[in-house]
Amino acid sequence: MKAREVKRQKLVEKYAEKRKALKEAGEFEALQKLPKNASPVRLHNRCKLTGRPRGYMRQFGISRVTFREMANQGLIPGVKKASW
Repeated sequence: MKAREVKRQKLVEKYAEKRKALKEAGEFEALQKLPKNASPVRLHNRCKLTGRPRGYMRQFGISRVTFREMANQGLIPGVKKASW
């Protein structure tokens, strides 16, 4: 899954300028002919360590489960265990 996300990210970067130009020109038929994965909407945030798509925390770039495990091990400074 991680490899698929990397592939999509490369396609988004490759077609970013072309998509922008077509949108400004109002050529929506030409936009539809571009690859589906070239749309930035199709990207999904994933945990950098596990690849988990759900419970993603943008500030840290990891999932909530990984965050909790790392906090319990003391790898994230300034985080105290409250009631979890």
